[in-house]
Amino acid sequence: MNRIFLAPGLLLVLIAIGGRFTLDRAGFPDLAWVDLRVVGLVVALIFLTVDLSLRRRGSESRREGWLVATGIFFVFQIASALWAPAASRIGPQTLDLVLLIVLTLAFYYWTLGDPDRALHYTFRLFFVAAIVFALAAIFINGPGEQGRYSAFGGGPNVFVRIEILGVLSAIAMSLRSRRWLPLLVTPLFLLAAVLSGSRAGLMAGGAVGVAALWKIRSRLKAGPVVATGAFLVTAGIVIWFSAPPAFTSLFQERFVEQTVQEQYLSDRTDIWAAAIRMAVDHPVAGAGLDGFYGLIGVNQMVEYPHNYVLAVAAEGGLIGLGLLACAVILWARTVRGGGARPQLTGLAVAAAVFVALSSLFSGDYYDARLFWIFAAMAAAAAVARARTAAAAASEGPQARTAAAAAPGVARDRAAAAAAPAREKEAVDK
Repeated sequence: MNRIFLAPGLLLVLIAIGGRFTLDRAGFPDLAWVDLRVVGLVVALIFLTVDLSLRRRGSESRREGWLVATGIFFVFQIASALWAPAASRIGPQTLDLVLLIVLTLAFYYWTLGDPDRALHYTFRLFFVAAIVFALAAIFINGPGEQGRYSAFGGGPNVFVRIEILGVLSAIAMSLRSRRWLPLLVTPLFLLAAVLSGSRAGLMAGGAVGVAALWKIRSRLKAGPVVATGAFLVTAGIVIWFSAPPAFTSLFQERFVEQTVQEQYLSDRTDIWAAAIRMAVDHPVAGAGLDGFYGLIGVNQMVEYPHNYVLAVAAEGGLIGLGLLACAVILWARTVRGGGARPQLTGLAVAAAVFVALSSLFSGDYYDARLFWIFAAMAAAAAVARARTAAAAASEGPQARTAAAAAPGVARDRAAAAAAPAREKEAVDK
């Protein structure tokens, strides 16, 4: 296994977290055309190219069908600009999709060099980012529209994703270090997530958490579970009674009055119904890139359908849905079982699924970038086992020496794969 550079990962994570950022937001209106995503990605790709050139190349084959299907899906979305309505914002949307392709490929091939180091480093970065975002939202930016909290100019629905990913990152760090210290920060992340007012983000996080607990239910011990529950309940009580009125009023208005009493859904049902009608009217190839805005949103002041699947159906039709389904199914088959590091792969899958569920209620194509990023990292971690076995079978004694240092199942399989080579050496002697 190669030892990867960390610089490409740092830049790629900053680009992924930063979102759309042009210099006019930093106080330079004359340089509004400078998209820092592009600048940062170019620098990251330079570092990644150097990293890839220094890695040892092998002749092994990898299960990358999902990556090919994903690329075809993105290319089809870009090509659908050919039949998009005149009012569609083709330029910005095309740039977003190109960046999505590059980010997905970059994260995949960066992680492939050393999945353990890449994923642990990425989780540490998201852990730090969640702390910074939470503190900035509470103490610097404060409440925004409808009393909801966010940080650094981003929306609450993106902010909540950073915070829930911070919780997953704390779990990953705790599992690796076998210490509880990272988990002590999770109440801050959960508080910030609640203050975002994002009901969909909280439900998505809760669904992933329940599914994870159900999967590992046989390994749970009563003591740690009770201690964790008591800690979270105590933290919640302390926060509730010591919080300023802005915190408690947000919870009362957003989650009790609007959600339970008024059943307010931010007009999502009307937006989704419009997207479904568009999909029915353009069943084969959809209305084209950004077609929802070009036909409906431009008149109703709605940017996008706030549902990734419905957006693909409306703007890509059955072709787009088929390509998306193919990419997701092939990816699910790739990550199934987790490869040589099921725990780490499972955490990356959980992060990807969380963002995917959140994208069914808010955001556009580029807002779902964290799904594709964690999906790519999970796939890279899952195929690493096949890479090790193939290398041991093809590289002879040197591979056997490396395999002997590998723990558990990977070591046994590599030794078994190298057995024919040892027999051949004995015959030659």
